[in-house]
Amino acid sequence: MDKQRQLIVEQFTRQAVPFSGMHARDDSEIHQLLINTADIGSNDEVLDVACGPGLVACELAKVARHVTGVDLTRAMIDQAETRQKSLGLTNLTWNVGDAQPLTFPDASFTRVVTRYTFHHFSDPAGVFAEMVRVCKPGGRVTVCDVFMTSREQGEAYDRMEKFRDPSHTRALPLTELQALFSTLDDVRQEFYKYPADVEDLLSRAFPDPGGADAFRQMVAADVGINRLGIDASSKGGLKFAFPVVIMSGVKR
Repeated sequence: MDKQRQLIVEQFTRQAVPFSGMHARDDSEIHQLLINTADIGSNDEVLDVACGPGLVACELAKVARHVTGVDLTRAMIDQAETRQKSLGLTNLTWNVGDAQPLTFPDASFTRVVTRYTFHHFSDPAGVFAEMVRVCKPGGRVTVCDVFMTSREQGEAYDRMEKFRDPSHTRALPLTELQALFSTLDDVRQEFYKYPADVEDLLSRAFPDPGGADAFRQMVAADVGINRLGIDASSKGGLKFAFPVVIMSGVKR
C-alpha cells in the first residue's frame, strides 16, 4: 500500500465514528440534489466509490434497485453495515477495496457516484477513468466534491486542509473537473455550500501536532477576505463553508 493510501486508512479508521456523526446530520436537500443530478431511479444498479460510512449509499438505496459500496477502510465499512441495519435496508452490498483499480468488470453499473473523495486521491483522473469503465454505456457517472476557482486559491486551501486532515491531497480546480467530464455527454453541474463550525470540525479530526491551531489561524485570517473561497465568518464562533460542485455525465 502506498503512502497516500496508508494515510487515508489511518485517518479514516480513526475518523470512522466521528465522520459518520458529522455527515449523518446532512440536510435531506443535499442528498436529493445528488440523487436528482445523478438521475438515480428504481431500476438503477449503483456503485458508490469510496463510500465511507455508507451515508450516501443508504440514501441512494432508498430509491435505487441496488447499491454497492466500496471503501478502502474496513472501519468505514463496519459503520456502513451498522447504518444499513439501523435503517432496515436490504438492497445494499459492501466491499473493502480500492478505488483504483476497482475490482468490478466493465459496464457493471448503470450509475457510478462518489462524494467528498476526489480531494483525497493522488490520481483523481485515474479513479475517474475507473468509474467510467465500470459504468454501462448510457449510464451516468457523478462526482461530488469541493472545488477551487484558481491555482492560487487551491494552493492556499490545500495548505489549510492539510493542517486539519493529513490525508488531504488537493482540491481540484473546477476547470480540471470539467475537463474530465468533457469525455461524457449531457454533463450537468450543480453547486452548493456545505457549512462547517471550526471547533466542531476539529473535534472530529486527527491533525498532526500544531495542525489544529494552524487551521484555525488560516480560517480566521480569511474572514472578510475570502481568498480561500470558503466564506469564513467569526459571528457566533469561527465558521466557514466548503464550496461543493456536483458534476454528472452520461457514458457514450
